[in-house]
Amino acid sequence: MSRKYDVTGFGSAIVDVLAAVEDQFLLTHNIAKGVMTLIDEHRAAQLYDAFSAPREVAGGSCANTMAGLASLGARGNFAGRVKRDRLGTAFEASMRSTGVTYTTAPADAGPSTACCLIAVTPDGERSMNTYLGAAREFGLADVKDDDIADSQAIYIEGYLWDAPLAKEASLAAIKTAKGCGTKVAFTLSDPFLMGRYRDEFLSLLGDLDILFANEEEAKALFAVEAFDDVLQALRARNLIAAMTRSEKGCVIARGAEVHMVDAAPVARVVDTTGAGDQFAAGFLYGLTHDMGLAECGRLGALAAAEVISHYGARPEVSLKQLAGL
Repeated sequence: MSRKYDVTGFGSAIVDVLAAVEDQFLLTHNIAKGVMTLIDEHRAAQLYDAFSAPREVAGGSCANTMAGLASLGARGNFAGRVKRDRLGTAFEASMRSTGVTYTTAPADAGPSTACCLIAVTPDGERSMNTYLGAAREFGLADVKDDDIADSQAIYIEGYLWDAPLAKEASLAAIKTAKGCGTKVAFTLSDPFLMGRYRDEFLSLLGDLDILFANEEEAKALFAVEAFDDVLQALRARNLIAAMTRSEKGCVIARGAEVHMVDAAPVARVVDTTGAGDQFAAGFLYGLTHDMGLAECGRLGALAAAEVISHYGARPEVSLKQLAGL
């Protein structure tokens, strides 16, 4: 049966504010390197003022993945809440300009549109400081069952667990998907989330068809030290696990089937923001277009390599052309 969308994504609608900084900037402003830290609106304003020549682009983990899917030629639909303010209007326009369907109604009151202040150090590492704002207000009313039923897969970011209403909406979306034969993909998003929701995520595995994680997230989920122990823990799970390992490439596992895929070459790592998001885009494109798991991993690696070669979390060239699709 043909469906309207390849993927419907559920995530925090965030405007990314990126700036190149030195490591001393992180120390001066008490920023934890290489992770995502939740902040309030006052802290967001302070960091924005401290940034030199900041660049604003529509972002958010899942939204970045949906933009990557569109660049590959997929039919995508995104659900996430913004406020009707300057950043919210910019986010809507940016999403639609990529070709992604975006119909979540903006809020007329309440918190301002979410933003993520991303400090990028010379080693390409990104340190994210996120004000969730209106994204926290995403709820059950924003989950459209017809869109889920008309999608080959839904894709949910783990960051939504930090917003109770959004977590409730995500769980409802998973239930709907399971009832209509739509595949469920989920990304762990950040190793620090395991400290808050590890037990919940472990319980969630039984409802997933695809799990995305980087090596550190996967180790934290299963509370193990070695990557081989992660693979052993996943062997009994009835799902596809797509795990990234930075320059070591990725490992795709489904029961006894395991594929190790090399990282795609890149001349210079400029900014690792969005690498995992774009890996998920390439992989989901392959999966929804009947490609084998190894080829899905190859497309994911290609998309990740493109995005780390420049600032920003979204492709700057057509991934469809780059992949020869």
